[in-house]
Amino acid sequence: MIQIVFLLLSHENITAKQLAGELGVSTRTIYRDVNILSIAGIPILSRKGYRGGLSLLQGFSLDKSYFTQEEQKNIVQALQILKSSNYPDAEKALNKVAGLFSHNLQSEWLEIDFSYWGSPEKERNNITVLERAIINKYVITFTYFNSELTVTDQIAEPLKLLFKSHAWYLVAYSKRREAIRTFRMSRIRDLQITDQIFDRELPEDFSITPVYKEEYNIPIFVLHFSEKIAYKVYDEFPEKNIKKLEDGKLEVTFRYQLSDWTFLYLLSFGEYVEIIEPAEAREILKEKAKKICSMY
Repeated sequence: MIQIVFLLLSHENITAKQLAGELGVSTRTIYRDVNILSIAGIPILSRKGYRGGLSLLQGFSLDKSYFTQEEQKNIVQALQILKSSNYPDAEKALNKVAGLFSHNLQSEWLEIDFSYWGSPEKERNNITVLERAIINKYVITFTYFNSELTVTDQIAEPLKLLFKSHAWYLVAYSKRREAIRTFRMSRIRDLQITDQIFDRELPEDFSITPVYKEEYNIPIFVLHFSEKIAYKVYDEFPEKNIKKLEDGKLEVTFRYQLSDWTFLYLLSFGEYVEIIEPAEAREILKEKAKKICSMY
């Protein structure tokens, strides 16, 4: 919406179709955002007919006096966080807004970097494609590599992009599963937008975080970690789930499913973790360790 205001400031008159072309969205989205801006107090005029279009009330300007100093700082910091998450064109928007507010980006006391080593350009491109698909409600197709080591071809209705714990996720209705699912962006390949339109909306009570209940029968793991990797244990688990034992080891109690992902994750701790409970999980990890040994 800020981009719409900037385009209106730089044009005496511009049509909704031209705005849609500039921003890569539908005219329906433009009219929706213009309505929101008008409600927020931005004086946008609409003229029909020959030489009609959208324009700002003559004499209107959006300058730093429109926001308080605290609001300016919050807007700049929000854009800095968005930039750090590798969101496309966030840096361009940050520089424009910082220039508008006369904000010195070089003197920032905080630097945030959510990217992982080797974060691919492909993921950033996918975000741009998905933004268009979500706004215009286009069905998408893609290949997905899930945590259970399974590759599937997906047809989905994209509903929301979400950034959580150092990674981007796509929330979408999977036609294959006939349910809303969450897909990690780094595992999406061959993303394509179709010309099929959908009407589905994301339920208001949707949460990416699963609610674990005892009746789900998800076992409780008791893990003992060597004090040599205490730093990693405190990085990975909530402190309330960690107890220091008399021998210096760290005991972690946590709910895990008996899935391939769980055991691959635990194997990443190498010789520094032991499963105490459940017994079934001990046996599964033991068999996986034997298979690894047989390879060397």
